[in-house]
Amino acid sequence: MPSTEAVCVDFGSTFTKAALVDLTTGRIVASASHPTTVDTDVLDGYDACLAELVRQDPRAAGAEVLACSSAGGGLRIAVVGNEELVTAEAGRRVALSSGGKVVSVVAMASGGDVNRLDGPDVVLLTGGTDGGNSEVLLRAARDLVESGWTGPVVVAGNVEVQAEVGAILGDVPHVLADNVVPTIGVLAPESARAAIREVFLAHVIGGKHLSQRADFTTMVRGATPDVVLTGVELLARGGGDVVVVDVGGATTDVHSVVELDPDSIGREVVATTRVTRTVEGDLGMRWSAVSTVEAAELPELTEAARRRHEDPAYLPEDDAERDADEAIARAAVGLALRRHAGRSKVVVSPEGRVVERTGKDLREVDLLVGSGGVLRNGRPGVADRVLDGSTGADLEGGWQLPRRARVVVDTDYVLAAAGLLAAEHPEAAYRLALTLVDGSAV
Repeated sequence: MPSTEAVCVDFGSTFTKAALVDLTTGRIVASASHPTTVDTDVLDGYDACLAELVRQDPRAAGAEVLACSSAGGGLRIAVVGNEELVTAEAGRRVALSSGGKVVSVVAMASGGDVNRLDGPDVVLLTGGTDGGNSEVLLRAARDLVESGWTGPVVVAGNVEVQAEVGAILGDVPHVLADNVVPTIGVLAPESARAAIREVFLAHVIGGKHLSQRADFTTMVRGATPDVVLTGVELLARGGGDVVVVDVGGATTDVHSVVELDPDSIGREVVATTRVTRTVEGDLGMRWSAVSTVEAAELPELTEAARRRHEDPAYLPEDDAERDADEAIARAAVGLALRRHAGRSKVVVSPEGRVVERTGKDLREVDLLVGSGGVLRNGRPGVADRVLDGSTGADLEGGWQLPRRARVVVDTDYVLAAAGLLAAEHPEAAYRLALTLVDGSAV
């Protein structure tokens, strides 16, 4: 008899979180967390979470287990493309939407060198529109092989020469996907995103040696940011346009699902997409605290940021330190949202006065979801204080930030759980995602 419950697990870089979901109602019925045990075996922390779930609800003992992971540094992707402003940029966007951290971008047409990749787990190889330039893609494949690269490769360039690329790669593990830029001005991430997920499961999870037990690779379904973005897409089905900002210790991620207004899309060589994820590696609460306050020009927080950088496990013990945490979070969230959203301004062109836009227009977003420990575990009203200056109709500077969005906090890791359930239990996943709208997650 099929299980009517599922345990959804997120192996995070700092904490492992687990939730027992009733698949009939689409509700979380028990939850637990434990520090991620990367120094021993990541399943040690999971075992502790499972024991706590069973204590709360004995049904957890027999439930199926679905997991995502960003432990051990998450998914590190290098993008190799043709031109920096076209296929390399398209590849970077696809890599981010696939849940990866982009560690290198190599533009072959401007002399990029694949020998200088910064320790990726997988290489995303792009280049040329379909039927267009083929030599750069072929040369990049040859250079990869000559460099001694033996890790997995996702090929998502000119489809007319992909068979040749595959022959060049030979024994190097690789997956062929549709071109991410089939024509100029079109970005098609879906096939490459699926291929990166396949590579992550087949090569990266086991390759990081996070666990000696086979059940770890069996339970993992994808990289945590990729799974969360799937949850955000589900939420957008029932909640309208959505943006999620997740402030962590090292990075601040922004996920958005927004219906695009054709009249607002600029003439871009790489088109804006409905589903977008950006990762700000210099903005965070602990490891990146110093660069956060520097980017926000807040010298009064320099010492507080330094303490957090030197001790990433630091927890504030008094109101002054909690104030500092919130101020760092407010800076990280504000900068990350602005980088994601961009701004609009009126410029004079040969065609007359036109509106020039950058980034993703979030002004009409219906729902803004906050995530991260500082929001989940903060004092009453923390979300309002952290988001102060990043929402509202009277923002200055032309920033395309949410004007009238409803604000909620994902206190129960609903988005990761919904994303994990989406493929095998779509109805339960959808119901669970909607609990963020109606406030009934537990």
